[in-house]
Amino acid sequence: MEAVGRKHASSTLLRVGLLLLVLSARTAGKPLDQCTANKPRDSSRPPVVLIPGDLGNQLEAKLNKPTVVHYVCYKKTDFFTLWLNLEQLVPVVIDCWIDNIRLIYNRTTHTSSSPPGVEIRVPGFGQTYSLEYLDPSKHSVGMYFFNIVQQLVDWGYTRNDDIRGAPYDWRKAPNENKDYFLQLQKMIEEMAEKACEPVVLIAHSMGNMYTLYFLNQQPQMWKDKYIKAFISLGAPWAGVAKTLRVVTSGDNNRIPVISPLKIRFQQRTAVSTSWLLPYARAWPKDKVLVQTPNFNYTVMDYERFYKDIGFEDGWLMRQDTESLVSDLTPPGVETHCLYGSGVPTPEAFQYSNKFPDVEPTVVTGDGDGTVNLVSALQCKTWVGKQKYNVTLKELPSNEHVAMLANITTVDYIKKVLFSP
Repeated sequence: MEAVGRKHASSTLLRVGLLLLVLSARTAGKPLDQCTANKPRDSSRPPVVLIPGDLGNQLEAKLNKPTVVHYVCYKKTDFFTLWLNLEQLVPVVIDCWIDNIRLIYNRTTHTSSSPPGVEIRVPGFGQTYSLEYLDPSKHSVGMYFFNIVQQLVDWGYTRNDDIRGAPYDWRKAPNENKDYFLQLQKMIEEMAEKACEPVVLIAHSMGNMYTLYFLNQQPQMWKDKYIKAFISLGAPWAGVAKTLRVVTSGDNNRIPVISPLKIRFQQRTAVSTSWLLPYARAWPKDKVLVQTPNFNYTVMDYERFYKDIGFEDGWLMRQDTESLVSDLTPPGVETHCLYGSGVPTPEAFQYSNKFPDVEPTVVTGDGDGTVNLVSALQCKTWVGKQKYNVTLKELPSNEHVAMLANITTVDYIKKVLFSP
C-alpha cells in the first residue's frame, strides 16, 4: 500500500509539474518576437495604455436612496455623471454631490463603500474619452489627457484601439480595486498580442502609484513579454504634503464658491487621500509638516494627528494602505520618470488655535505645485537596482497637470514610443 501511495504521489507531482511548465511557457521568452499567428510585425508602433491620477477620470452614479440631505437632491435616477459635473459643484447642490460621492469606511472589514442607495461605476474602461475630458461637455477646465491622446492620433495611433485608457475608482487605494488590475492585465495582453508589440504604460500622478503596485504583482517573465516601457509623469512616489491640508481643513483648490470645510467631509472619506500622505522612508523624520500652538506633527505622528483632528478612521485607512508601495520595489521594466520643478509647492501648514477648522498659512518648497521634489525624485533609488534602465527627466517650471500639455513631455513620449 505504501508503494502504491508513493507511486500515486509521484504521478500527481508529475502532473502538477507539467501544468506549471505549460503555464510558464505562456509568458516565457523574449517580448512577443513572434505573433501568436506566426506573422511578422507590421508596425514598430507599440500600443499605449494611459493610467490617470487622483480625480483623473469620470465617475457615474445611479441613485435609489432612502433619504437625501436636502430637498433639492434627487433620490432616484438613472446613471449620470458624478465627476466631473460642474453643475453639481455650486452652493446647496454640492451638498447632494458630497453625499453621493463620499465613502463609508467599515472598521471591521477595512473596506469602504458608497452610501445606501448609491451605485458608482467607472465609465469607459479601454477607451480614452473618460480621461481626455473629465467633464463630458468637454469644457477646457476639465481637459486632462486630451493633448497627449491627440498627439498620439497625429502620429498614427487610433483611439480605443492601440491607445486605450484604464480609468478606475480613484477614491480607493489598490487594495480595494483588485478587479481593476485583472481587467488591466487582460487588456495589456490583448493589445500586445494584437499589435505584436509590448505595451508602453503612461501614468500621471497617483496613477503611477497604481502602476507600480500593478507591476510589482506581476512575474518578471510577464513584464519582459508584455511591457516595453513605463513613462511616469508627476509621480508622488513618497506621498505629498498637500494631502495633510486636505484631511485637516479641506482644500477647495482655490474655487471660491466651495467651502474647504464643507468639501473636507468628502475628501477625508476617500481612502486614497490617506494613502498619499508623506512617507517616512523619504521625508525627514524631524520635519514639521503641520504646526499648531499645541503640537508639531511629523511623519512619525500620524496616529496622534488623526486623533487630534477628530478623524480616527483616517489612521486605520493609512495603516491599511501604507505598505502597498511604501518600500518602492523597482517596477522591473524600462522606466522614465518625468517630474516638474521650480513651482512653489506646499510642504508645511501652520494653524492657529482654531485648528483644524481654519485655513492654514502655507509654507512652500520646490516641486510641481502638487508633488514635492523630495517625493518626485524617489525613482532615483531604482537606478542600478533592476536590469532595465531608469531615466529621470526634469521639467523646469512645469505645473503638475500642465505638464501633460508641455511640448517637452510630448516630445519625450514620442522618443520612447518610436525608439528601437
